[in-house]
Amino acid sequence: MYGRDLLSIADLSPEELDRILQTALSLKRDGGGARLLAGKTLALIFEKPSLRTRVSFDVAMHELGGHAVYLSQSEVGLGQREPVADVARVLSRYVDVIAARTYLHQTLLDLARHAGVPVINALSDEEHPCQALADLLTVLERFGTLRGVRLAYVGDGFNVAASLAEAAALAAMSFAIASPAGYRLPDATLRFIERTAADSGGRIDVCATPAEAVRGADVVYTDVWTSMGQEDSYAERKEAFAGYTVTAELLALANPSAIFMHDLPAHRGDEVTEEVIEGAQSVVFDQAENRLHAQKAILALVAGDQAL
Repeated sequence: MYGRDLLSIADLSPEELDRILQTALSLKRDGGGARLLAGKTLALIFEKPSLRTRVSFDVAMHELGGHAVYLSQSEVGLGQREPVADVARVLSRYVDVIAARTYLHQTLLDLARHAGVPVINALSDEEHPCQALADLLTVLERFGTLRGVRLAYVGDGFNVAASLAEAAALAAMSFAIASPAGYRLPDATLRFIERTAADSGGRIDVCATPAEAVRGADVVYTDVWTSMGQEDSYAERKEAFAGYTVTAELLALANPSAIFMHDLPAHRGDEVTEEVIEGAQSVVFDQAENRLHAQKAILALVAGDQAL
């Protein structure tokens, strides 16, 4: 994977997905990798602010022996103060890898097209591969396998759901999703995960109700109804997602050993109740920690010149 971009989970083969997860497990368990990126620099280009993404990438580079430089939209002005292509070509002369958190996926594609170093998608409007990798790492730690694990996603079929569905299909998981009309996974994503699941031995179920998706699940996952930049549509979305809150009653339809996941930040009382997110089945902070370990693996594999 050395020198490769990671813009989408769909960029990966099942073997590469497994390699990232196994590398993350190894780095987390052994605390190794302190010199894997010695002397290397990561540029963090953020059009959107973040807690987990920024800190986990910054700490990941530090723990791998490298250095991170944070660049906000006010400092760079992607596509406004300076063309994306120029930013990509200039940064490629300074740094060894770029992680970008953008509004538009096209911005990432343009960065990758013109950059001479690997570009990692730290979130776009279409994909959130780093989150999905941390999620699967969390599931793998809990169950010891991914194959056949049933993951139920309840909520908006946007970037987080798309990357999670793609990763689940590659890993031969059983993925069930329930979303209101108008908020379902894009057709292109559905076609990809259906093909991928058929090849891997996984399964995809598009369900009519949250109860149908959650019944018998090993993992119950939800996300915010209104993401950053969508605040003006909060009232409309709250009405559309009525009945999609993960409550204790809904979670009880899953397997007794099921875990609850949320990528955070959470809006308690909207997509999940306080009782569930603070309950014994919740692993949301394990999940948040695993952003660090998954991203250490990604960085080491795409930017490190030492064999892992």
